[in-house]
Amino acid sequence: MSLRKILTYPDPLLHRVAEPIEKFDTKLVSLVSDMVETMRQAPGIGLAAPQIGQPIRLIVVEIPSEKENESSVLYSVCNPIITERSGQARIEEGCLSLPGFFIEVDRSKEVRLEGQNPDGTPFLLEADGLLAICFQHEIDHLEGKMLVNYVGPVKRELYRKEMKKRRETIVADSQERRRTL
Repeated sequence: MSLRKILTYPDPLLHRVAEPIEKFDTKLVSLVSDMVETMRQAPGIGLAAPQIGQPIRLIVVEIPSEKENESSVLYSVCNPIITERSGQARIEEGCLSLPGFFIEVDRSKEVRLEGQNPDGTPFLLEADGLLAICFQHEIDHLEGKMLVNYVGPVKRELYRKEMKKRRETIVADSQERRRTL
């Protein structure tokens, strides 16, 4: 297992539609392990393969338990498809690929999800609340859609400029450190 770099907006790879997974092998299982480790280290509760530069239809989601003595449940889903939606939910969402960007998004409260395990076994899952919202968020990534797509062009451009400024500051800081070592 190894940590992967999480791509940040406006990286063009984040806007591509991911390809279906056709080969279920040890390489895929290793990628799932890397994604789980990366998501936990970030820390986050969901991660889509395109966020680490892998343009395939793979997501991992881990929702912490609401009960103190219960552990979280981890989902690794290949080729996820939402087949049914119901209800409405709205919470403030953030994204590992959009540091510091938070908005409220209208989502379905309940979803029915079809997918495959990393070994290729198909399954069906019904989810509600935070789990349903997280599945919808991560599947958006597979379609090349991000939270910035839910805001107008002015707010999106302001965020893009802020991210550019942050990257320039990080580069300048790292160059300064090299000089002082």
